[in-house]
This record gives sequence, structure tokens and C-alpha cells, in this order.
Amino acid sequence: MNVPINHKFAKRLRELREKFGYSQLEASNLAGISYKHYQDLESKENPPIAKLDCIEKLAKAFKMTPSKLLDF
Repeated sequence: MNVPINHKFAKRLRELREKFGYSQLEASNLAGISYKHYQDLESKENPPIAKLDCIEKLAKAFKMTPSKLLDF
């Protein structure tokens, strides 16, 4: 079964956030995005497709390149 990319990305964000020991609020603040948007990105129900500028901000928050962030 093919898992949609937005669901793979949501899982990747959850895993990284837990690995770094961040709350969703801390991760959103580090990335410079709204808490609500971060919650939506991690949603198991219907996560939105992340835009490139958001991916770049999240990668910086998790101290990695965008390509490493998308390595799932």
C-alpha cells in the first residue's frame, strides 16, 4: 500500500520531535511557524502538504538539511 507523502512527512516530524525531546510548541517556535500549523503537519488524520519554505524552516529547527528532513 502506498502511503501518501504528507502522511510520511507527518510521521517523520513526530519521530524527529520526539528524538530531540521537543514539544510541538517548542518545535514550532524553533522553526518560526505557528503552533497550529505545526500541529496540522503532524496530524494523523489529514496533514497538509508542507511548502518548501516551511520544510526549510523545519530542517533548520532539527539541525539538518531539507533533503535529510525528507529522507523517509
